[in-house]
Amino acid sequence: MNPKIDEYINSATLWQEEMKLLREIILSCGLTEEWKWRIPCYTMDDNNIVMIQAFKKYCALGFFKGSLLKDTNGILVKPGENTQGGRQIRFANVIEMDSMKDTVKAYIYEAIEVEKAGMKVAPKKEEVEMPEELKTKFIEMPALKTSFESLTPGRQRAYLMHFSAAKQSKTRDARITKNIERILSGKGLNDCICGMSKKMPNCDGSHKFI
Repeated sequence: MNPKIDEYINSATLWQEEMKLLREIILSCGLTEEWKWRIPCYTMDDNNIVMIQAFKKYCALGFFKGSLLKDTNGILVKPGENTQGGRQIRFANVIEMDSMKDTVKAYIYEAIEVEKAGMKVAPKKEEVEMPEELKTKFIEMPALKTSFESLTPGRQRAYLMHFSAAKQSKTRDARITKNIERILSGKGLNDCICGMSKKMPNCDGSHKFI
């Protein structure tokens, strides 16, 4: 048991009991407990299998390759519209989680077998086009281009979708300008200055990005 996980759970303002039980279930499946991305992550031979995710409205068990699971019980949820491999089992309370203990274990064991088999999530070929306004900013600010390309593919995609969603050029330009400092600091669209997602319960979203 990783002491950083103890600290994380004990300091949480939400879902403490749920996370403790979920942690117990996961460890009973023989996975290694690690601290990654400021959340509990569980691995096998250094390969990510599942993670504990505590949001404001629910506690979740996140599967890195959930799209490859059979989901015979129909309980896996796609976290976002554009999520490719990740899937979640969401819980509203510890009673619900306890009643699903055996099912959750079965899903974890299946995820382990998926990893052992070397199965990969096939990436979608759909690309989000970069708006001309962002290309112009890159020419004006080479450092912005460098910082943007250093972001993870998911963070890049989130920015491109956010910028491109605006119908008018001036709106796209305004959105880009508003996020320049965020990009230069290596933050994603939904990352707070504290380093956590604004969707996570330990971040109230009040930290200002300077």
